[in-house]
Amino acid sequence: MVSAVFHSPIEAMPPASKSAPLAAPKPAQEPAPVVAKVVQRTPRDFSGLWLRVLPPVLGIALLVLVWELVAMKSTTGFPTPLATWQQAVQVFSDPFYSKGPNDQGVGWNVLSSLRRVALGFGLAAAVGIPAGFAIGRFEFLSRMFNPLISLLRPVSPLAWLPIGLLVFKGANPAAIWTIFICSIWPMIINTAVGVQRVPSDYMNVARVLNLSEWKIFTKILFPAVLPYMLTGVRLAVGTAWLVIVAAEMLTGGVGIGFWVWDEWNNLNVANIIIAIFVIGIVGLVLEFALIKVATAFTFEEVKS
Repeated sequence: MVSAVFHSPIEAMPPASKSAPLAAPKPAQEPAPVVAKVVQRTPRDFSGLWLRVLPPVLGIALLVLVWELVAMKSTTGFPTPLATWQQAVQVFSDPFYSKGPNDQGVGWNVLSSLRRVALGFGLAAAVGIPAGFAIGRFEFLSRMFNPLISLLRPVSPLAWLPIGLLVFKGANPAAIWTIFICSIWPMIINTAVGVQRVPSDYMNVARVLNLSEWKIFTKILFPAVLPYMLTGVRLAVGTAWLVIVAAEMLTGGVGIGFWVWDEWNNLNVANIIIAIFVIGIVGLVLEFALIKVATAFTFEEVKS
């Protein structure tokens, strides 16, 4: 006979739980106070700004000071900076007036000079850049044309102006010819040097793959030579803008160089100084634009 034995729940609990008092319920925790985050701003360093702004301002101030001293000591009526500024305000108040072929505003003169530079420079680029690729690519052509380039490159650009007047029978094409002949040499030389500096491993791979000359030009030479070519273009534009002023002073017509010469004949020195600043500003803008273009297409190792 099996008898069932029943135990009370209290007896079934472990000994330690019998004597332990009941745990009191934990009070609800108060929310932690919200602390606003303080963003610490780093102080701006204006030393770089001062280095960029202060030296140019001091340089311009020094130029104006020397200019003022020269005007004070001059006995020939050399214009002061203030008088030149007042004349510049009058000149640029209507830069595009036209009162005949020999009396036009400074705006038309600058545009005429830029048009001549663009035509001569464009022709030089169309001839000089392909010639540079060919001379740099083929040793036979390099040996053939290097003596001619070494002979003709040091010649002053204005020495070519009488040849242009004789051949083209006109002042405007002669000025364009002078721009062409002075702009072509930097593009030929820089492009040829860029082709010759292409790593030989690239050309060996092209020879192994039996690439055509067109593939070698488009896939290997042109991307590698582009920084050198743009450097030649930048140097050529600067030279062309320098030469056009002298060429227009000799050939006449509408242009910034002719404007300088015409103002000298009128003994208007203030307008000559204004023209000098205009020539410098336009040349600076052309140089800055081409530097930006060359930097955008230049590889890091070439930049360094």
